[in-house]
Amino acid sequence: MKETVTAQMARWAAGLQYQQLSAEAVYEAKRFLLDSIGCALGGYQQHDVKIALAVLDEIAAPGRATVIGTGKRIDAVSASLANALMIRCMDYNDIYWKQDPSHPSDIFPAAIACCERARSEGKELIVGLVLGHEFEMRLCEAAFPGVRERGWHHATLTAFVSPIVAGRALHLTWEQIQHAVGISASRHCTLGAVTAGKLTMMKNTVDPLATQSGVFAALLAEKGYSGPEHVIDGKEGLVHVFGKEWKLNLLTDGLGESWRITQCGMKAFPTEALTHTPISAVLELVKTNNLHPEDVQKIQIRSLARAADILSDPSKYDPRTKETADHSLPYVIAAALVDRQVTPVQFTMEKIMNPKIREQVQKVEVVADPEIEKVFPALQRVIVHIKTKDGRCFDKQLDFPKGDPRNPLTDQEIEEKFAALADGVLSKDAQKQVRDAVWNLERVGSVSELMALMEADVRRGKSASTVRKVRAGAKNQKSRKPVLA
Repeated sequence: MKETVTAQMARWAAGLQYQQLSAEAVYEAKRFLLDSIGCALGGYQQHDVKIALAVLDEIAAPGRATVIGTGKRIDAVSASLANALMIRCMDYNDIYWKQDPSHPSDIFPAAIACCERARSEGKELIVGLVLGHEFEMRLCEAAFPGVRERGWHHATLTAFVSPIVAGRALHLTWEQIQHAVGISASRHCTLGAVTAGKLTMMKNTVDPLATQSGVFAALLAEKGYSGPEHVIDGKEGLVHVFGKEWKLNLLTDGLGESWRITQCGMKAFPTEALTHTPISAVLELVKTNNLHPEDVQKIQIRSLARAADILSDPSKYDPRTKETADHSLPYVIAAALVDRQVTPVQFTMEKIMNPKIREQVQKVEVVADPEIEKVFPALQRVIVHIKTKDGRCFDKQLDFPKGDPRNPLTDQEIEEKFAALADGVLSKDAQKQVRDAVWNLERVGSVSELMALMEADVRRGKSASTVRKVRAGAKNQKSRKPVLA
């Protein structure tokens, strides 16, 4: 009998070792981890995270896994949800978009929590980080059209990948990992309704729930629980139920020959991915030509049909929540015009309801362009046309935004983003400890001691010097070149 796809994926994941990773993959894993920790520290201060943490205070059990910000040690399942929600809730972490979009770093907390449970070192965490990107990104490439185009959310795909990451971090056998995939994926398909129309807190929660699902499934499999082996390619599995065309060979071809994590993008703006290129283009036109809101009569954005559909439906012209605003193309363009920046500050309720910004929203027109459709996803092309009240016209075509692998954030820009998000949670000294540890993750002797560095030391006035140092000399190390030994 032909081996199932999940068996092939699980067998490779179970055998993957740190020494097999390329130096570039290790380097990118550290870059994405620092970026994700920054997002989590910013997320720790958000209202939806506070609600979730209050619920977990009631239901979570003691354990070995650390909650970012609070420093509490709880069970791996609950910690993976808490930390994934922190990473995700500002819509500021990484992005990959082929047939489907995804945010592979949403899965990082599965690797972190299970490495803590297994008392692992930094090298093992790096393996988990790379592994999550590998399979999440491959799943984004496999469906034609993508599951998002069929009305399903990409958290559906995360439920297949998070158990692989969790299972490898727990050192499960490949058979146990395969069962974990079946357990998680067979019961966790997510409706696209969470990102359609008026958005709610669930927009940023469904993927963390899929990450949590994978950790829970791996723990069940560890104890001998079984799940369907044919959950992707068998009767009433993913392909059978979702229909259309799938290229399942993309899930396994060339595993280990190159690393998908080196092809993933990073967000320069805390907004939905398809807004990034138009934001970049508008900011360039506004700043280069010194345009002000009172000068502008109309801004036309020519983009993909899905941008016109998802990001500029009627609810997006009247955003009244952060979740709707950061998925509103008219709003983010209006904010860029007024404030000449798009940062987390632009998504406070004070800004969202600011009369000057709301006045500009009505000037934004989003047009679906069939020619742009033809070049996607290789290019995230937009064409921006700004017409002023005195008759001047400014045009800009941009094919990909800042943060794309073809125009990546520099290490310095990642550190600056991290610092901006960590302010108010970690002191400058504590931030430095985290940065030094992450850049030298392969030398860190304990993932739990790394996580202990992320306990808030500002709000309680605790001195950063009391925060535990990472072992193996990571604090004083400066080299970012991975040690593959």
